[in-house]
Amino acid sequence: MSKQIEPIVTNDDGDHQPPIQSVPKRPWKSYIWDTFDKSPEERKFLFKLDAGMLTFTCLGYFIRFLDQANLNNAFVSGMKEDLNMLGNQYNYAQTLWTVGYIIGEIPSNLVLTKIRPSIWIPTLELIWSVLTICTCRVTSVNQLYALRFFIGLAEAGFFPGVMYMLGSWYGKNELGKRSVIFHVSGALATMFSGYLMTAVIGLGGRLGHRGWQWLFIMDGVISLPVAVSSFFFLPDLPHNTRVFYLNKDDLALAEQRIKSFGRAKREGFSKEKLRKIFSRWHIWVFPLMAVFGGGASGVGQPFFAFYLKQSKNPKYTLAQINNYPTTQAAVMVVAELTYAWIADGPLNGKRWPVMLFAATLSPVFWISLLVWNIPEWWRWFCYITLQQVIALVPLNLIWANEVCSDDNEERALVVAVINTIQYAQSAWLQLLIWKQTDSPRYKKGFPTAIAFSFVVIGIIFLIRHLAKREAEQKKSQRDQIESDSGVVSSSNASEVAVEPGKSG
Repeated sequence: MSKQIEPIVTNDDGDHQPPIQSVPKRPWKSYIWDTFDKSPEERKFLFKLDAGMLTFTCLGYFIRFLDQANLNNAFVSGMKEDLNMLGNQYNYAQTLWTVGYIIGEIPSNLVLTKIRPSIWIPTLELIWSVLTICTCRVTSVNQLYALRFFIGLAEAGFFPGVMYMLGSWYGKNELGKRSVIFHVSGALATMFSGYLMTAVIGLGGRLGHRGWQWLFIMDGVISLPVAVSSFFFLPDLPHNTRVFYLNKDDLALAEQRIKSFGRAKREGFSKEKLRKIFSRWHIWVFPLMAVFGGGASGVGQPFFAFYLKQSKNPKYTLAQINNYPTTQAAVMVVAELTYAWIADGPLNGKRWPVMLFAATLSPVFWISLLVWNIPEWWRWFCYITLQQVIALVPLNLIWANEVCSDDNEERALVVAVINTIQYAQSAWLQLLIWKQTDSPRYKKGFPTAIAFSFVVIGIIFLIRHLAKREAEQKKSQRDQIESDSGVVSSSNASEVAVEPGKSG
């Protein structure tokens, strides 16, 4: 190796970073992309890993989110009338998908600690792709309910499973950008679904299918090749991967990297392990961000589309109803990428400052929508821009991945619990405060979102405090061990001191 990978410790926010004496000044190119300041061997390794794992996890999340967005677009494009969906039956269909998702998430992530991700995750992709195609044949609301439940069950393991995989391969200054690139592929799917619905409307009547039915058929045509390809391109975990594009030198480098990041290997679950996990604050506090963050963002709720569909002056066309809301996804993509690059680059891996900024913007938009009697241009700006707060979802998972890095099983379980809790709260919130019959003003939803936004700000400060305290305790323990073993003495202390003028 031409460049030694230094061991990793924690800073005062619980994030992982190299020891002070080994931190060189970062070249400006590394703030654009982190491989620019690495050795040729590590740069080549990361290129292959990104080309394989990151590409196919992004494609997988794209097709998963395409299905979810397609239901929204199908509903406002003829499904509601063809299936005679009344009252809040749209919400019930979404809730049944969420129930399936909640049931499947934690068991699926625990399965990943036993079964290769390259087998389990593509199998889930195949199942939900086939079930999505079957949606084009539904003739009643009850059939739609059943399919949505089983699709949610199949899709449950993908997102938390991939976040667990990414946390197993990438380090502090790498994980944020890649996790967010993965996450925004879902937002791109939301945009694509609107354009796809506009395109397939013209197929209405072909082969006896309506336009919204062609939407689900095309969804399956896109999804199946991605699912099959994932069997060959997903690389499992560093200690057991057998993917074709990583050679022996790559695997040796991967093992060296994960040791330097402080990533723990598999140990398996036991009573003692579970007792340890549930005695730490990680599994109790990180999910709080999911509980209140989901409510603060209104994630998954088609506010804008419903507002456009019910508008009378002016009355928008079907193409406009499908296309205009894609601007929300565009804002989400830009916001998430910007926050991730800032956190990984200038902030050197700290997540909380950008999370606090996103959370602070959120109540401004919700309060404006609650007032309602505002200029139309500002209403549109609020609808489009409020989605920036969804960046809290991947940033919270990244932060949890890093803080829990010293326990593989805890990391897998905490990531799954966070995502499960997020969808659990959305299941009852959309029936209680985001009813389709209450759109577009949502007199319960908007005030709840405002309150949740302020709670989220408090949770960010709480996690930072607990992570900082834990990092200080670990540092104190390390110092005590070194002192007891005589590793550091006054005679060699000067060798590890930071040179004057050098950054720590």
